[in-house]
Amino acid sequence: MSDPDKKKKFRTEFRKNRSPRTRQKDWAKHVGEEGKIDDLPHGERLSGKGELTKKRTVVGAEATADGAMRIDVDAGSLRGRVLSVYGLTCLVEAEDGTTLQCAVRRILKTLSTEDRHVVVAGDEVYYRPDNNGEGMIERVEPRRGVMSRTSRGRQHVIAANVEQMCIVSSAAEPYLKPHLIDRLIVSAEMAGIRPIVCVTKVDLIEPHELQPLLGVYARCGYEVLPLSARAGINVDALRKLLAGKRSVVVGQSGVGKSSLLNAIEPQLNLRVGVVSEETQKGKHTTTTARLVKLVSGGYVVDTPGIRSMELWDIIPQEVCGTFRDLRPFVNHCRFPDCTHQHEAGCAVKDGVADGRLDVRRYESYLQLFAGDDA
Repeated sequence: MSDPDKKKKFRTEFRKNRSPRTRQKDWAKHVGEEGKIDDLPHGERLSGKGELTKKRTVVGAEATADGAMRIDVDAGSLRGRVLSVYGLTCLVEAEDGTTLQCAVRRILKTLSTEDRHVVVAGDEVYYRPDNNGEGMIERVEPRRGVMSRTSRGRQHVIAANVEQMCIVSSAAEPYLKPHLIDRLIVSAEMAGIRPIVCVTKVDLIEPHELQPLLGVYARCGYEVLPLSARAGINVDALRKLLAGKRSVVVGQSGVGKSSLLNAIEPQLNLRVGVVSEETQKGKHTTTTARLVKLVSGGYVVDTPGIRSMELWDIIPQEVCGTFRDLRPFVNHCRFPDCTHQHEAGCAVKDGVADGRLDVRRYESYLQLFAGDDA
């Protein structure tokens, strides 16, 4: 039987060299001073203990079912949701709808994790308010529906606790990037998030030009929406898909993510930019992921534009399973460990050759399997 008075403890890893060294470095300048030499330390003890230790024991914390650390919070701590993160400060919405600026507890920032940022938009947290109208984030709750990518070898979580991903691309200005769409779909499939393919600015081209591409995604069972914020095409349909849901909107800069959200709810008044005629690239008008509440219920995370998508935590053998159109052919391959690249008797390659599989989608699979950036 456990002792209720016994304090909870959790052994975890911290980042190396998270604190400055305490050893004295200026001893040489005192050597010539009278009386100083006797006061200097005559030795220095090297030990794995102390501020530079990587593993440490945290009192007041315990392990969760997945082995992560769960920190106990005070009775005065309140629950909230992170709306945005700016540097060392987070904007948090309390359960009563008010917002306040919060810092992040030091122990959370110094944990040794694979995450690039310890707190992101959409996180559910516990914070301790102070008397100045600000607060301190004490604990981050376990995440569900995480959209992330690889950045400098670490996990860059863009948005947390979402259930659907609106993948926004433009038919023109800038040009459509189907391979980027495919990568974002794979990211959504890996995270258990529902992908919605949104192609904006369809009023700038002839509608029939998009039919081959959108038809491939529709046959895979994905929701596909040709849109135009300026002409109002399918804006009502997108509004219904977002109502009451937790969504994230992702895509290149300049494709019209913020314009779409403004068309859905004009009172949001999000900043929009223009696309360069020479480079066909947009400028970053959205500089950080920001959670926006919708009048129709639910919320949307508006994200900065992305130009490449390096997937996180995926191995080449898993890639084919995330392609809905390729997946039915895999069981008919001659070899169980077929990579669908050069093997004889490959059903996927035969499907491409026979026209039953889209060639461009197969090329996206090959790029992902090889680990190339989009």
